[in-house]
Amino acid sequence: MSQYWTFVVFAAVLVLVPGADFAVVVKNTLGGGRRRGAWSAAGVTASNVVQGAAAATGLGALVVRVGPLFQAIRWIGVAYLVWLGLQALRSAVRGRYRAYPAGERLPGQALTGFRQGFVSNITNPKVLAFYLAVLPQFLGPATPVPVLAAYALTHAVLGLGWLLLLVAGLDRARAVLARRPVRRALDALTGVALLGFGARLAAERA
Repeated sequence: MSQYWTFVVFAAVLVLVPGADFAVVVKNTLGGGRRRGAWSAAGVTASNVVQGAAAATGLGALVVRVGPLFQAIRWIGVAYLVWLGLQALRSAVRGRYRAYPAGERLPGQALTGFRQGFVSNITNPKVLAFYLAVLPQFLGPATPVPVLAAYALTHAVLGLGWLLLLVAGLDRARAVLARRPVRRALDALTGVALLGFGARLAAERA
């Protein structure tokens, strides 16, 4: 158990570091409100569960070893992050924002948020590489698959908790964030961040 709690602390520190998932959730919360932001966080978590399960069962190692497949996933991820970043920048340039009442359920917002969160995470092969690199540091080579999966799921749950707190904080500050100059600045920052994450992913080598 001491090894497990060491992993929990390590994973908690990692999820607090802003990355592409952070930027995507911010973008969706600003663009569609708390519900869309929460579904975006759920999409990220669903992808983490899939990638964690792949790492635990050995499928992830196979993906990493197949160079062309790994690179294809990486470049799809780069393209998707760049596309999301350009969307945010376009929104900042236009500066036209729809005012949405608190609690309003706009059509398609849940699906859009979930899709963007899931796709941005699942097309980042570095997430899979993270599981493959980190889990062995805390577990032996003969560790049963259920234990590996439990560790990976722990990381996913911690990430979900942090992203939902982020969404709740952005929603509580909506009176300030809804102001047009603030929204434009945040969209610009989010767009630049997403482009930066895409560029970093493009520059990395497996």
